[in-house]
Amino acid sequence: MEDIRDRAARAGVATEYWDGVGELHKVAPDVISRVLEALAAGSSAPRRLLPGPVVIRDGSIPEFKLNGPEGLPVRWKISSDRKVAEGESISPHLKLPQGLPPGLYRLEAAAEGEQESGEEAPLIVAPRQAYQGDPAAPRRMWALAVQLYALRSRRNWGHGDFSDLIELIEIAADLGAAGVGLNPLHSLMDDKMEEPSPYFPNSRVFLNPLYIDVEAIPEFPGLHAAGVEEGVRRLRADAALDYRAVAALKTRALESAYAAFLAAASPQRRAAFDEFRARRAHLLLRFACFEFLRRKFAGPWWEWPRQWRRGDAEALAGLRESEETRIGFVEFVQWVADEQLERCRLRGRARRMPIGLYLDIAVGVRSDGFDAWCEQAAVLTGIAVGAPPDNLNSLGQNWGLAGFNPLGLEQQRFEPFRQLLQAAMRYAGAVRLDHVLGLQRLYIIPHGTSAKNGTYIRLPFQALLATAALASVQQQCVLVGEDLGTVPENFRETLMDWGIWSYQVMLFERTQGGGFARPETYRENALVTFATHDLPTFAGWRGHRDLALKRALNINPGESDEDRRRALEALDAALQERGIERNDFAAVTTYLADTPSRLLVVSLEDLLGVQEQVNLPGTVDEHPNWRQPLPVALEELRGHASLGRVADVLRSAGRSCC
Repeated sequence: MEDIRDRAARAGVATEYWDGVGELHKVAPDVISRVLEALAAGSSAPRRLLPGPVVIRDGSIPEFKLNGPEGLPVRWKISSDRKVAEGESISPHLKLPQGLPPGLYRLEAAAEGEQESGEEAPLIVAPRQAYQGDPAAPRRMWALAVQLYALRSRRNWGHGDFSDLIELIEIAADLGAAGVGLNPLHSLMDDKMEEPSPYFPNSRVFLNPLYIDVEAIPEFPGLHAAGVEEGVRRLRADAALDYRAVAALKTRALESAYAAFLAAASPQRRAAFDEFRARRAHLLLRFACFEFLRRKFAGPWWEWPRQWRRGDAEALAGLRESEETRIGFVEFVQWVADEQLERCRLRGRARRMPIGLYLDIAVGVRSDGFDAWCEQAAVLTGIAVGAPPDNLNSLGQNWGLAGFNPLGLEQQRFEPFRQLLQAAMRYAGAVRLDHVLGLQRLYIIPHGTSAKNGTYIRLPFQALLATAALASVQQQCVLVGEDLGTVPENFRETLMDWGIWSYQVMLFERTQGGGFARPETYRENALVTFATHDLPTFAGWRGHRDLALKRALNINPGESDEDRRRALEALDAALQERGIERNDFAAVTTYLADTPSRLLVVSLEDLLGVQEQVNLPGTVDEHPNWRQPLPVALEELRGHASLGRVADVLRSAGRSCC
């Protein structure tokens, strides 16, 4: 019987690994066994000739080695939705035709004497690099970042929406910003907000309806007629964000708008809705059916009646007919969200913003959500994505998310990955891939196991990079990779070679002695920022707020007050060395503006002096993660002194949008 460690090596499962503090971990056999079992859900027939996914980059010679014996005749065929090319080669070299159009293909190969079908592997014809931005745009730009839900305005319902976003685009463009950066806009399970994080999505392919401005829908009959007037008044008065209340009220209002649409929509509006449904086709239908089914049945999808656990196409078509109104409602809501976000994209273009919208893509999905149900072979179930122990988290991290199954991705020619990229890129001029290290390897933890007892699995790195670069060029969208954490050797160099921009956080850019790295040491093709949503804000960091909060919650803060005092002294020294006498956030922006990095992102939390960080990892109810509205209303933002001061700094530094 084959040894479990041999099976692990063949499947790309690590049997030992070094964590972020330099400690070697031997992976327990039961963990390896459970990971192998999860991977098997996406396995396909073993290959004997083809080495795996084949990547042809622009300008490279389309030739690679086969696994077969030398001199063996091999027939091959390339197809997508039709046959593209075919031919014959002599093993061990397979020569493919030059000039194949960029795209995702199926490569089939069969040795002489075998059946025509033989075996197959994905073939990706990719550009040399990802899209690098409009050549006419400035080399150094800046963007204003916001957690969109946190925007408060006199007209929203206690939760930022797409109409607020249009106004923020106007403000940012007037200040000279190249774009507006946003938290993920992925669909959430808004009726199950036990974890309201935008990084805990139901689906990365569909949008979160809570961002819809219901009053902007042409068919909406008005607050009074929809019976939501008093509810809206309460939400506007709430000091904190109440997701459940917002979701309940918006659902009721959207149902009212949909009923009015069915009763009296204009021919033009009906035609636009039909076109949207046709364009999103079977995936939209599956999503709408899933949303109906998850509300009908209690528990996760793997506990549903057997006929619905996999979403058979014929069964779903029948469900669409029998529940036309309720399933049509989900499609209507996605259409409205798409229309409103598209309006935001067009507004950024009209204001000549080179980036426009900068969107974030979460690293994984809920295991009980739509993407995991829809792509069961391509998403790992019973396994969570996380991070091994490091200096910030000595016990490791379990993010509770399901990641991609590399074998299932290959089986589907990376189509699920392409779909989630396109879902964000259709609206954005730049997207950030959260935890981009997951394209090469994922740290995964079987359910019920502690975070420090996981292991790494290997992913088809070059194939995923090729797929990402292909989508980036097709959509003309810059790719930023969040490359923080335990970074494998040569990883950043590989990203750079593929044209994926790095993500440099000032709080982490430190010298060996604890000083802050000089601006000129930052990379050019990079996004630079002071902190992230999982780190303290500038005001919170300067005031030791994060340390005090963690201690109050019995969380290891990772540093002492003396460590923080030295860090603050190091920051002051770095600023003074460049002739910057102040030590406020405008001073930090001045420092970062001197970097050669292409894009500088400034968060509204830092601009407005917010003390509490957006998210405190390791907590759910102990800290108001993802629930804190900004302290300044949108209507007062335009004239806010700190925003104008930072914009002046960036203009003086030559960071501009046009």
